[in-house]
Amino acid sequence: MKIVVLAASGQAGRTIVSELLTRGHAVTAVVRDPAKLPASIQSVRDDLANAERIAAIVAGADAVVSAFGPPKDDARFFSDIAYTDQLPDVTARTIAAVRAAGVARLIVVGGVGSLWYAPGVTVLASGHWPDNLAPIATSHMKALALLKASDINWTYFSPPMDIVSGVRTATYRLGGDDLIVDANGRSWVSFEDYAAALVDELERPQHEKARFTIGY
Repeated sequence: MKIVVLAASGQAGRTIVSELLTRGHAVTAVVRDPAKLPASIQSVRDDLANAERIAAIVAGADAVVSAFGPPKDDARFFSDIAYTDQLPDVTARTIAAVRAAGVARLIVVGGVGSLWYAPGVTVLASGHWPDNLAPIATSHMKALALLKASDINWTYFSPPMDIVSGVRTATYRLGGDDLIVDANGRSWVSFEDYAAALVDELERPQHEKARFTIGY
């Protein structure tokens, strides 16, 4: 398949691109700075600020994967929803671009805050989510709401509470709207297994117009 990965230079984006290429897919990586990627990866420079420009980039793709997130090197990431709301803004432009270009599918690297920590209690409201990550969790929830209200074929892939560099085990569990925890009560997964599950979903769709999650 021809896959466009938006914001492909972050850890999630890079790992997803690697998984896609390993499986033989044709990948176009959209980044602010192509120098952050190996020269062997086909890339396009863009900051995702214009829906028409995004539509031109993704035209002809079989699917788009958005790994966009506001840069964490800005202190506002940890305190200012006006800053983290770049995320729903980019999501709205991406939805419009996918619709305009006629791309069959959009998969979004999502957030964990809207998952159910317990019946009727989200992760964000559970008291177990760091206060300084409340802005980005809130912005992710806005992005999910935009997808649910759209008429495109979307999938929102929530990570667990902790996603770390590790290894690709291909041994994990998938779920819907409930947080997944392991036998020790930890909610976590490696970036490598997250990427593997995302590409599995691209190749064998199980969660179209839906959210799903992952954990060990």
